[in-house]
Amino acid sequence: MSYCVKRRLAGLLILILTASLNAEEVGGRWGTEKREREYYRVVSVPIPKGEVIEGGAFELMPDNRLAVGTRRGDIFFMSGVDEDKPRPQFHKFAEGLDEIFGLAHRKGVLYVTHSAELTRVTDTNGDGKADRFETISDAWGYGNYHEYAFGSKFDEKGNLFVALGLSNSYHSRALFRGWAMKITPEGKSIPIASGLRSPGGIGPNEHGALFYIESQGPWNSSCSLKFLKPGGFMGHPVSFNWYKYAPHLKEPVKPESGTRIVTEKEKVKELVPYAVIFPYIRMGRSITGYVVDRTAGKFGPFENQIFLGDFTQSIIMRATTEQVNGVWQGACYPFREGLSTGILNVQFTPKGRLLCGGTNRGWPVRGIKPFALERLDWTGKMPFEIKRINITPDGFKVTFTKPVEAKTGNDPKNYKVSTFTHIYHGGYGGPEVDQTTPEVKSAKLAADGLSAQIVLSELKRGHVHEFDLGSLRNRDQEELLHRHAYYTVNEVPKGK
Repeated sequence: MSYCVKRRLAGLLILILTASLNAEEVGGRWGTEKREREYYRVVSVPIPKGEVIEGGAFELMPDNRLAVGTRRGDIFFMSGVDEDKPRPQFHKFAEGLDEIFGLAHRKGVLYVTHSAELTRVTDTNGDGKADRFETISDAWGYGNYHEYAFGSKFDEKGNLFVALGLSNSYHSRALFRGWAMKITPEGKSIPIASGLRSPGGIGPNEHGALFYIESQGPWNSSCSLKFLKPGGFMGHPVSFNWYKYAPHLKEPVKPESGTRIVTEKEKVKELVPYAVIFPYIRMGRSITGYVVDRTAGKFGPFENQIFLGDFTQSIIMRATTEQVNGVWQGACYPFREGLSTGILNVQFTPKGRLLCGGTNRGWPVRGIKPFALERLDWTGKMPFEIKRINITPDGFKVTFTKPVEAKTGNDPKNYKVSTFTHIYHGGYGGPEVDQTTPEVKSAKLAADGLSAQIVLSELKRGHVHEFDLGSLRNRDQEELLHRHAYYTVNEVPKGK
């Protein structure tokens, strides 16, 4: 066999193995895609031939154009994305940056968060092309391809925030890797929190508090949504070596591996618990960017809720948060599966459609396209869904999008609740442990049928409370589109 033939065969083998990897089974499906189409359709947004647009960041410009930053380091302006049948026009504004995961606009200028720095990108001569690239902050190190940086939008004071990932999950060898930074309008870089592992997005929750997405891995048995508390420790202690460069912050006690986070929180005062845990595989494997629905009802009944993408499973989810005894917690809910690539980020358009961008590059992905821009459009038809869940002193209030009929809604047997937690440890991921099945002692449906108060025999701090409401029916005898929801209990409200 000739050398050339051997080379061709070796190349073919690599292609086969790569395809096999990308086709790896990534977990069970919700099985609701066909019904989801009735309420939210997936609309493909065409990408110009020859361009690779792996959308890692979006920004809505003052003229209603959308800016998209890509993993390859390009920035495109898009117009026409909001048309019913989109035929958008793309204009390349900038290139030469690296893994863009943050775009923010202020006073005619784009601020770009990418791996090594926060950069101000300007078109000084008005020809539509960026010609000035100014470093605003490079106050962190960068030495590994996996060391991504995620940037926020501007807050009301003009600050930007950057969440910095570790290298290879276990190491923080580059300055401030595993930290969150605040960048002031004057360009001052201030470390504000340690203990991050591999962020997927950063920004406000529906109440305006700063949150970020944490990925499953060491010290994180599932993906989660976490409150970025100033001075807080987010759970992964490998980045403690940089406290010497943050003298305004107190280094926490190192947590013990193999316990539970509710236990360690008593010993490590700076430790911030997961606000919303996304059960592994059932609710994503690698959650990424998120956005709050401020569309005033254009996207359906979920205004002021958080919408999140997942890379591996090519899905979109919802989340809601609330503060109890000064601690953030909340719930997550399935929303839409069946997107065609791994989701990196999401953004609402001016007409209230959800734009989703992503790629299948790097890790196994359910979606088969190498990259894509897609849009979720509400059809105008109201789904029967669990709208949100709020905790009460003795149980939960469950709100629905359509009235529940009285027979099923007032029967406690139709509200199935189970709980679990995770081992808090330095190993990669971890099983669900300490399962319980509290008794649903009573259920009382509101007169309008749009909410139910349920009383449980016990609420478990530090546990995810998993709801299965598949037996409920609305007044038209419809089943819930998604029967499951998951509420993370950190605190129990005090009774009256």
